[in-house]
Amino acid sequence: MKRILTILVATLLSIFVFFHVGLLDGWVQSLTAIAVVFVIAFLFTTVAANAIAIVGTNPVSGMTLMTLILSSLILVSVGLSGSTGMTAALIIGGVVCTALSMAGGFVTDLKIGYWLGTTPKKQESWKFLGTLVAAATVAGVMIVLDKSYGFVGEGALVAPQANAMAAVIQPLMTGGQTPWMLYFCGAMLALVLTAIGVPALAFALGMFIPMELNAPLVAGGLVAWYVSTRSKDDALNKARFDRGTLIASGFIAGGALMGVVSAILKFADVDWFLADWAASNAAEWVGLAMYIALIAYFAWHTMQLKMKN
Repeated sequence: MKRILTILVATLLSIFVFFHVGLLDGWVQSLTAIAVVFVIAFLFTTVAANAIAIVGTNPVSGMTLMTLILSSLILVSVGLSGSTGMTAALIIGGVVCTALSMAGGFVTDLKIGYWLGTTPKKQESWKFLGTLVAAATVAGVMIVLDKSYGFVGEGALVAPQANAMAAVIQPLMTGGQTPWMLYFCGAMLALVLTAIGVPALAFALGMFIPMELNAPLVAGGLVAWYVSTRSKDDALNKARFDRGTLIASGFIAGGALMGVVSAILKFADVDWFLADWAASNAAEWVGLAMYIALIAYFAWHTMQLKMKN
């Protein structure tokens, strides 16, 4: 515990130095920012770990948005606003979001490690190594994505969560009208959806994610419904659903990695994209055929699972 507390204090001091030297001017603002980081991260990481352990879902997006609202209100109260205030609020949100993700992911790792027979010490060692590697590479990946595609303007990467965060912060920091009534309606809607058994997070994602990203989610949901309702054995349906989720997770990770590879190629001016052919009808039909083949593979591979005595 002494070692944990020492690392925690050192981390907080490093964040405080970053706030005070690199971003904010006064001691009051810096101390307020580090206090917000410490209190919210301490409270919300407990919620994230508990949610992962009980229901298997980590409400990172909602708690990050709540962090942005709370931190913006507190920072404005100590005289911090404008672009500097928005940057500080985003950094606070980033720190808390990372803490939530790490807490939820590590609880999941511990649970799987318990099933596989490993020890927490060995898992912690590799977790710290993974954290260092991610911290050393994620900034570079974001720079490459920004240089290759950009995040604003025509042809930019779609960033619905970032846009939602910007919409939350800007009115609070620039003196605009904050849509508190919409926030209240969203909270009430989430309560109603939870009461009737509809996943509030999935419903909310469907409302603000662009249609070109929503359509594949609908197709995936239909595939999940199909493979999990073909048998009268509930255990078999659940096993198939879990297997489909595992396969889909692999495709998501692979797609993300290839997206980074594509951005690196574009950043290096390596043009392998056949623009003329991609704009033709033949390309559309080939893309549709591959999409159908991918859906068929998901369903077929998942349905191959048979329960064994």
